[in-house]
Amino acid sequence: MAISPSGNTTNALAGDIGSISRLRNSASADPRAAIKEASKQFESIFMQQLLKGMRDANETMSPGMFDNAGTKMGTEMLDQQYAKEMTGRPGGLAELIERQLQRQLGDPVANIASEAAANPAKPDPAPRSFIGRMFSREAAPSSTPAAAAPAAAERPISLQGRERQVEFLKRHEDAAKAAEASSGIPATFMMAQAAHESGWGRREIRNGDGSSSHNVFGIKAGPGWKGAVTEITTTEVIGGQARKVTAKFRAYASYEESFKDYARMMKNNPRYAQVVENADSAQGFARGLQRAGYATDPQYADKLTRMINTTLRLQRATA
Repeated sequence: MAISPSGNTTNALAGDIGSISRLRNSASADPRAAIKEASKQFESIFMQQLLKGMRDANETMSPGMFDNAGTKMGTEMLDQQYAKEMTGRPGGLAELIERQLQRQLGDPVANIASEAAANPAKPDPAPRSFIGRMFSREAAPSSTPAAAAPAAAERPISLQGRERQVEFLKRHEDAAKAAEASSGIPATFMMAQAAHESGWGRREIRNGDGSSSHNVFGIKAGPGWKGAVTEITTTEVIGGQARKVTAKFRAYASYEESFKDYARMMKNNPRYAQVVENADSAQGFARGLQRAGYATDPQYADKLTRMINTTLRLQRATA
């Protein structure tokens, strides 16, 4: 522990300012861990200020006889440790901040690394702390993905550094429009789903020889599939836990075949009838896919909705 010339304390356990630099350096390597730690630090600072305000109010009403600079410094140090112990509890502010920031990682334009593995989500717990209740989504419905999605789709977007995304949309535009004509699903929605499943083409499913399977929708090869297949290791959420499994996926000769097969599956498979019926909105389409069991990721609908919004913004910017 060190004391600064101004009399403020810096504590490596609960007030390390240098950790901000370490967070900045680690964010690119492990964004999820950086978000978790940053959320905890924010909650710790918030709790310190809350405790300080409570003590200041108490001292104003009933000043202590033996209060001096030394006792004040000790009290601040004690509050730091109290704040540390109160930080990171279930239903607290850190958990809510982390959950909100994690949603932003659904856009691979912002952070492709965040989509490399599944992120199993548990049902939102009822906030058990005073801070958790203050910042719960029930208290602020406008912060929910459902309310925020339309506004997000309208915001302008910069094309700087997004050459890969723009090229991906141009490459699949014709195939998507043809698939729209046969299925009724908007071409933008299908391109967004292909971008989400393949990470804008960065995580395309590969054949054994390294060539592309052109399966940009991640469609598995079930017992009724008679075409070519490729076998890879993928992540599935089973029983609420992300697990690595080996599965067979369909392989195509071209991206056009992939879009045609996807449109045919959406149109002819009764399992996805509700998906086509609800394709008049991004959220309806995404939620329909999740309800139909298209993916095991419990956050699939939210992630796909954000991807559709990003795709719409990119299309407007390049129009």
